[in-house]
Amino acid sequence: MLEDLLGFSPQWLLLALGPLFGLTMLAEFIALRRRSDLPSACYTWTDTISNAALAALYQVGEAATITAVAVIYGALFNYRLFEIPLTPWTLLLLLLLQDFCYYFFHLAHHRIRWCWCSHVVHHSSERLNYSTAFRQSLTYPLSGMWVFWIPLVIVGFPPEAVLLSVSISLAYQFFIHSQLVPKLGPLEWVLNTPSHHRAHHGRNARYIDRNYGGILIIWDRLFGTFVEESEAEPPAFGIPDPIHSHNPLTLTFHEWKRMFRDAGRPGLSLRQRLAVLLSPPAGPKSRS
Repeated sequence: MLEDLLGFSPQWLLLALGPLFGLTMLAEFIALRRRSDLPSACYTWTDTISNAALAALYQVGEAATITAVAVIYGALFNYRLFEIPLTPWTLLLLLLLQDFCYYFFHLAHHRIRWCWCSHVVHHSSERLNYSTAFRQSLTYPLSGMWVFWIPLVIVGFPPEAVLLSVSISLAYQFFIHSQLVPKLGPLEWVLNTPSHHRAHHGRNARYIDRNYGGILIIWDRLFGTFVEESEAEPPAFGIPDPIHSHNPLTLTFHEWKRMFRDAGRPGLSLRQRLAVLLSPPAGPKSRS
């Protein structure tokens, strides 16, 4: 069974799940037609097409870099610390450790401006529905997403298993991009749920830089970055400094352009220019 899974190219997993994602969005679209209290959840042609275009660009970026990433992982795997046999138990362990690494990937992509230039794309819509999960950036390889899984390879997990675990995590996260799913009782203590992720997408001050978990919310509870969604203050979605465009290229590169403009200002020292690239996004206008 595990051999069959690993024989399936991990980067194609999300594409294989496309029909399920499509049916889920259709069901949400139909359900929302009977709701007038969730205007920010409703589908629009411009937003949905924009999300789909960004997803296509993301897949192009993945396809263009997956070979290079696999080569790097393969080279590092030669220096692995342990020989880890792939069993159902070690696969579960890998998913747990991947989620731990994902927490720090996600935190870095909010708190380091170089990384935020990629992740801002995902937060730039003022709507939140299942199609928002497709709103990704093709520049993730440039901002270093792949770097955060290197410890898993060095520990001894095969690179193809690591890439599969990342795809499984991303597949799960599709289903937390919804405003129709209420709080899930005791599961809220352990899992990253739609409620927790709605809070993560909020641009309100109480929600900024919170709830970084992928599948699990336990890391946020452990490291003090958890916030509960409040009925008294529902999340307002998007970024505090909105970008009023549905052009996928504008959405992909607008923050990169702004960052390099700031780093290229006359009179800055090299240290100051590096600080622009590596410090937190500059103030509330750039953060989400």
